Amino acid sequence: MISTGRLFHIIFRKPRSWRHNYIFPASQFSFVFGEYDYSFRFESPEIVAGITKSGNFVVYERKSPDESVRKVIGSSAGKVIVNPVEPVNLPQEITRFLEIHFTPVVLAPESENQIYVKFPVEIAVFLESKGNYDVLDIFSLNRPKYALYGPPDQGVITRHFESEVFDDIPETDACREGVMELTIRNLTRGWIEVSRVVFENTGIYIYYGDCVSMVGQMDIFSKTNAETKTLACPLRQGMNPAIPLFTARKSLIPENLTFLMEFGVGE
Repeated sequence: MISTGRLFHIIFRKPRSWRHNYIFPASQFSFVFGEYDYSFRFESPEIVAGITKSGNFVVYERKSPDESVRKVIGSSAGKVIVNPVEPVNLPQEITRFLEIHFTPVVLAPESENQIYVKFPVEIAVFLESKGNYDVLDIFSLNRPKYALYGPPDQGVITRHFESEVFDDIPETDACREGVMELTIRNLTRGWIEVSRVVFENTGIYIYYGDCVSMVGQMDIFSKTNAETKTLACPLRQGMNPAIPLFTARKSLIPENLTFLMEFGVGE
């Protein structure tokens, strides 16, 4: 049983070189993931974010149509890191699960297929000093939708995202959406139609470079059961690993980083 609810919205776009104070014209709006000093500033027609000096304080501010954020930073030591993060945090942390719903793919018995799908991107601004991180802000250019995967009494709420299926790496707006290389393995002796995959945030590994990416795997045991995980490897050589929020927050990470889908792999 699937139900989606429209919740919240912001807006954004792509990469450039770092460690500079950029102001981008609206017609050539660009953005970079990486490291900055405390002159970090970002402007678009919809969002303005940056760090400025205000008297004896260093102040982070973000303004968007939906909200304004202002935080005083008590030290100018360290650096600012801007990374894509697990897209399950907005408008608040109500789920640990990401669900990608895509065009149905039919797999032959005991076969394997590799497809590419898109996923939503959320952007985190971190402060880092001596290996310690603080999550200063998280924002997105997407309107999050949520769904129920499974029955009301047993299922889980998921961050729900609709994607087409691609046979090669598609073009993406790196600050709005990422691309996942998904290997689907049908371990059954029958034909299987699959149109959804669910991941838990503790097992999500994100990389960035010329795009934001994940590499995922889905092992199908039946029409109702499958095991999913993302792999700690980049889609392309030279991509950078994003900082997982669990690492930044020093949360406990479970030993098993897979998720068992128990309520169907298709419609």
